[in-house]
Amino acid sequence: MIILTGGAGLIGSCFLWKLNQEGINDILVVDHLNESEKWKNLIGKKYYDYIQKNDFYNAVVHRQVPKPEAIIHLGACSSTTLSDANYYIKNNYEYSKVMALWAFELGIPFIYASSAATYGEGENGYDDDESKLIKLSPLNMYGYSKHMFDLWLQNNKYSDKATGIKYFNVFGPNEYHKGDMRSVICKNYDEVLQKGVLKLFKSHKKEYPDGGQKRDFVYIKDVVDVMWFLLKNPAKTGIFNLGTGKARTWNDIAKSMFAAAGKKENVEYIEMPDYLQPKYQYFTEANMTKLRAAGYDKPFMELEDSVKDYCGYLKNKNYL
Repeated sequence: MIILTGGAGLIGSCFLWKLNQEGINDILVVDHLNESEKWKNLIGKKYYDYIQKNDFYNAVVHRQVPKPEAIIHLGACSSTTLSDANYYIKNNYEYSKVMALWAFELGIPFIYASSAATYGEGENGYDDDESKLIKLSPLNMYGYSKHMFDLWLQNNKYSDKATGIKYFNVFGPNEYHKGDMRSVICKNYDEVLQKGVLKLFKSHKKEYPDGGQKRDFVYIKDVVDVMWFLLKNPAKTGIFNLGTGKARTWNDIAKSMFAAAGKKENVEYIEMPDYLQPKYQYFTEANMTKLRAAGYDKPFMELEDSVKDYCGYLKNKNYL
């Protein structure tokens, strides 16, 4: 049995799909479905049981869960704008500690979601060298809650017992439920298709032109391939970046979307909300040396190809 927390989310449900593709169906899915349509991500997937996150937490605390082969812990609050720091601490940090200690007690692989949000503005680079962890300065409480857990593992000398993944800008099918946290591609595909226009934030830094802000965009199909590699190689512990290693601009995203939709390029630059400006990352680019050195040698999809592939799903709101 594999335990997959956050199993109905974007990354979780797509990894569930990947596990099914590899012939693995003995999976316990843990999540919190609330009032969103996240449940639709589970349709057509094979798993033996589902349990709500709070019930699962209590079952683990009281050791009422059968021993799994591995724990893939992706469950977290990923909102970058929520103001309740206590919720982040309880949900992202304390919950993760309980899951990790249980996995260490059982002596099983523990793979968890960290985040590129831990790198803040990137003033200390985007290097997954754990000796540099203490120098990082996240811009929001979401990033800090992930950073806290990374540091907790390091401070308690657990880093060689866990595998952390610092996801960069992940996009792809199964993010329809995420509201404002959806990718620009998902949020704007219909408008590009129907009105032939895409709205992007203006830049508030002179070194970046409007739409010239850069991110490391990584497609979900590449993401789950890397996760499968790490699951199959449990000796590969520590923290790993998961991006493409190649920063691209929002204008590149726009160009790719218009090409996929068969529309003439037409970008409208709009003001960035005041609340977002101090928390906004203008540049991210994963240093992928560590993952490559660990033996992962599959090339990542080019942005244009991944956007085209994704738009094929968005046309009919299909799921992976």
